[in-house]
This record gives sequence, C-alpha cells and structure tokens, in this order.
Amino acid sequence: MINEIMEELQEKTLQRESVTIEIEQNLTPFSDLDDEVKLALHCSSEKKATNLVAIDLREIASFTEFFIVASGSNQRQVQAISDEINEQLKKQLNSRPVRVEGYSSAEWILLDYGDFIVHIFEKNAREFYDLERLWRDAKRVDLPSELTETNARRETF
Repeated sequence: MINEIMEELQEKTLQRESVTIEIEQNLTPFSDLDDEVKLALHCSSEKKATNLVAIDLREIASFTEFFIVASGSNQRQVQAISDEINEQLKKQLNSRPVRVEGYSSAEWILLDYGDFIVHIFEKNAREFYDLERLWRDAKRVDLPSELTETNARRETF
C-alpha cells in the first residue's frame, strides 16, 4: 500500500508541467538621454572603459536620474577616464561635477553631475561593490553598438 502511494506521488511529480517565467527587459532608448550623459558615455568609451553600463533610475530614485558605470584595468586608466569626462563636459557643454570622490586612490571614482552620476571602477572594486546588482530593479539604457561592440571586444583580450 505504501509503495503504491509512493509510486503514485512519484508519477505525479514527474508529470508536473514546467512553467517558464519571462522577465521583460524594459530598456530606456539612448536617444532619451541628455547630451551630458551621452557625452560622458562616449568619453568613457574613447578612453577604453570596459563593461560600460547606463542605468535609468528615474522611476526608483529621487537623488539622480542616471548612473553610468564603467571599469578601467588599472588606477591610471580609471583616472584617465575620469579626466576625459571632466574635460570634455567642461569644454563642450560647460558642465562641471558638483562633487568628485575617490580620485587620488582611483579604486572607485565618483563624478556627481546632479542629474547623473558616473562611477568608474578598477575591476576588483567593481566586482566587490556590484552596483548593477544593487540597482537591478532599475531600467538599463540601450547603448548604441559603437559603445558596446568595442567594449565587448576589449573584454575578450
């Protein structure tokens, strides 16, 4: 009797239908970004930043609208990315950061422009802090291929 019940339960378990849950990835179009954010992304790419990501925080945060997250392979590159963003935003759009943190150690440089914040990490620091996981409920920005293709090629070498 017990064996029959066990076999019946086993059959029911095996016949259970699998359920697939599709999570819709709602992306913000690149064209929706302000010129300052676009320029900061292009500057990051020009200085060979890797793993470039833009996160749209408008629906879930009030302190800023976007995060740009980028990685450099070492402290010098992290500083070079930061310098290029600061220089070009100042030169082309007359925009300066409200606050800069972490420049001297260059493990994680934060450039706060008010409406957006740029986070430039050295590889190990980025893995440790994992901002993308912390802000996973936010929408991602659909970056153009010229930013992501060169980005992906750099990571494979």
